[in-house]
Amino acid sequence: MARPPKCRRIQTLPGVTFFKPRGIPMTQLEEVVLPVEGYEALRLVDVEGLDQDQAAARMEVSRPTFGRILAAARKTLALAVVLGRALRIDGGNWAVETSPDGRPPCCPRNQAGRKGKGKNPSDQQEPLEIKEGSDES
Repeated sequence: MARPPKCRRIQTLPGVTFFKPRGIPMTQLEEVVLPVEGYEALRLVDVEGLDQDQAAARMEVSRPTFGRILAAARKTLALAVVLGRALRIDGGNWAVETSPDGRPPCCPRNQAGRKGKGKNPSDQQEPLEIKEGSDES
């Protein structure tokens, strides 16, 4: 059985989650999907100018994992631009930093929270509260 992917910490959700070439109807376009953690990797390295070690630490993943996330994100972005495809930012395994200790709610050290896996960023919900002795898990 495969190991479950580690939750990636992101600082903010993208303000815009869809891009398409101008003048081409959506019915004629193929779509590529950029996971939210790929968006965050591009933002940290290409916009904020962090090196990959610093960016990996911010996302709480290993440096090699960050490199793979970044390479996949750049390939997806290149496909959209070069081949004229629509680009949707969606899904992945991520959480916005919201817990009091600064850890993403989906990380195992937290009792409750929302996992970003396969979720639309616009569907984000508030973290659940689990009380001691509760039967819910």
